Parts: sequence; C-alpha cells; structure tokens
Amino acid sequence: MRRDPVELEVFKNLFHSIAEEMGAALRRTAFSPNIKERRDYSCAVFDSAGEVIAMGDHMPVHLGSMPMSVRAAIATREMDPGDVVMLNDPFRGGTHLPDITLVAPVYVRRGPALRGSRRGSRPRTARNLPDFYIASRAHHADVGGAFPGSMGLCREIYQEGFRIPPVRIMRAGVMERDVLALLLNNVRTPEEREGDLGAQIAACHTGAERLREVCARYGIAKAQRAARELLEYSEELMCAFSAAGAAWHLSGRGFSG
Repeated sequence: MRRDPVELEVFKNLFHSIAEEMGAALRRTAFSPNIKERRDYSCAVFDSAGEVIAMGDHMPVHLGSMPMSVRAAIATREMDPGDVVMLNDPFRGGTHLPDITLVAPVYVRRGPALRGSRRGSRPRTARNLPDFYIASRAHHADVGGAFPGSMGLCREIYQEGFRIPPVRIMRAGVMERDVLALLLNNVRTPEEREGDLGAQIAACHTGAERLREVCARYGIAKAQRAARELLEYSEELMCAFSAAGAAWHLSGRGFSG
C-alpha cells in the first residue's frame, strides 16, 4: 500500500511528542539536580519488537545505546501489564552504571494492569505480547561503588557501583520492595534514588497513557502500521544517504587520503 506522507508526518510528530512529554514528566518529578537541572536523562518509544519509533531530544549517548537495553529486557523478562524492568548493565546496552534504564510494556488491547492483579497462565503468543514498549534512562547521582558522586576514576566495573541485570522493579503495578531495598541499601543517598526511580516510573506511565490515547483515536492497526512505515522510511533515507556519500567519494570530490 502506498504511504500517505501527511499521515506519516502526523504520526512521526505524535510519537516524538510522547517521548518529549515523558522527558518533561521525568524532569518535573525528579528529586536530583542531576536530572531536574542538568537534564541527564532520555526517553523513547519502541514498537512491539523493541525497534525505536521515536526518541526525545535528550542525551545522544543514552539514545544510541538504549535500544540494546530494551532488547535485553525483552529477551530476559516476559512483561505483563503493569510490569517495569530495571537495568544498568553496560554489557546489556547500558552506558556507565549511574545510568539506570526502566523499560515498560504498553498493552493497548488488554489495557493497564489492576493493582495486585494475578498473572495469567496463558502461553506467550503474538496476541498477548505488548503492543509497544517505552523506556526512560536517567543518570543517578550515586549507585554505590568506591567513590561518591557517580563519576569516580575506576579501574574496573565493580568499583563503579551496583550493577543491575534486567530485573522487575514493578510487577502488575506493584513495587517489588525486595528489589528496591537491595538497590537502596547499596547507595549513599537512598531517599533521592527512590525519588528519581519514582520519577522514571511516572515518565513510563505518561508514555503508556499517551500511546493508548493515540490508539484510541486512530486505531491500533493504523498506529502500528505508521510505526512500521516510519522504520521503513528511516531505513530508505539512511540507504539513500549512504549511496550518495559513496557516489561523492567515487567521483573524486570527497575526502581522500
């Protein structure tokens, strides 16, 4: 089917505005000046396969590696409505350990989870997989380790702080208190860390709600088709740019040496 360029532009801006609003929610509700004033955070929207649909105008170093963290979370943990997965592992798409990423599924057809609801025993199929994912990453001012302030001169990763593989920080809309306690007992500023994690959860909640609103207005089929077309269009642009660059060099007018 031929793409509608107007519709594609509308959805591109819709998805981008969701990522931007997630960032605004995170910034407003964060406790740490690191996030609230220095703005060391990033938010993004992903399709059901974990491919990037839209990113906010945030930290490039976060955004370049965040898709690997989202794919690691998807590969490691099945996520039901209301679940949130936390990680900071540099070997799973993280940057340095102070950058903690939260990944949450967005179910449009099944709706949000009820607080304390029990997990179903249905097998995982395309029907009951998330329709989208959203993620927020923020630089926490302390994650333990040998040096306070999250930016010490470390010779190995174990000196840098508390390393987190993909684990659930929320299950069915309820905080996993044991996981939270394990993190907070290994940092110097537990109240601030808990507040900043709450801000990241709020950002994910904002993104999920806005995606459901978009799907309610336009239909989930159209929203997912637009996301797929945006990925295809982005790939075509990059291929065309690469081909143009190669032609420039072959013509002898590009850089040589």
